[in-house]
Amino acid sequence: MKICDILKRENIITDLTTENKTSVINKMIDEFQGDERINNLEIVRESVLEREKIMSTGVGNGFAIPHAKTAGVNGMIAGFCRLDNPIDFESLDGKPVNLVLLLVGEENKVGDHIKMLSRISRLMNKEGFKNRLETAQSVDEIYSVFEEEEKNFLEIS
Repeated sequence: MKICDILKRENIITDLTTENKTSVINKMIDEFQGDERINNLEIVRESVLEREKIMSTGVGNGFAIPHAKTAGVNGMIAGFCRLDNPIDFESLDGKPVNLVLLLVGEENKVGDHIKMLSRISRLMNKEGFKNRLETAQSVDEIYSVFEEEEKNFLEIS
């Protein structure tokens, strides 16, 4: 499974202005409204915010990967957000975040969830990937960045 298999263009937000990580997460979850993979949007919201309370998902280098496993979805779902101004995400490196990839998986599909988190982490560590996401001019361009970068990875089954 690839990120582009679960990330829809309508779940990509460009140039969002917000002041904190909770509002970013809430805005991203709101974008899932009407998605057929959502069983219950409020359960998704609660699950992601509860997971964030355990330990920040700010992984460093300006990236955050808020995520959760929940019965609120019937399939894996992702959203992406680029922030106008970096915000404090309580990241591991102490640096602010301007790129957020939200991942929500099914409660009973732990292996798939971990594989996708690993794929996302590898992409975020690729030289130039962050810059390409930051300078993309549109939702379609951002989606294309993910497509192009994933061509270099083997399929995860």
